[in-house]
Amino acid sequence: MQTKVSDLLAVKGSDVICINRNVSVFEANKTLVNNNVGAVLVRDEKEKLAGIYTERDVLKQSVRRSDQLKTTLVKDVMTTDLIIGLSDDKIDYLMGIMTFNKIRHIPILENGEIRGVISIGDLVKSQLHDARYENRYLKDYIMGKYPG
Repeated sequence: MQTKVSDLLAVKGSDVICINRNVSVFEANKTLVNNNVGAVLVRDEKEKLAGIYTERDVLKQSVRRSDQLKTTLVKDVMTTDLIIGLSDDKIDYLMGIMTFNKIRHIPILENGEIRGVISIGDLVKSQLHDARYENRYLKDYIMGKYPG
């Protein structure tokens, strides 16, 4: 049985750090640092998902506009062409999507509402857990711990 995003969110939790698209890049960077995360979701004035602001956006802006970080707004630099996931998506599918598109964070939406954010680290951790469980089960089976 393949793990679904909903299973991963049940363990990880669905807390999501969001910012308004009209905050400065400097303030957005502080939010990333203060919360020790690599991405925050960006909402518009109606609280709808408008984009994602990631460490990669930070790096681009630090090179392009280092003297303007306090005055540049997130809405001018965030990623708006979002790739999203659904709660019923399989972990393997998300891993493939993230690898193909070279992204490390994917918002999970359900009926237009944010349900969480999955990082590539979350997926790796889940895969590692599943592999360890399967490994132990197979060792126990080989050792005869289960009736045949």
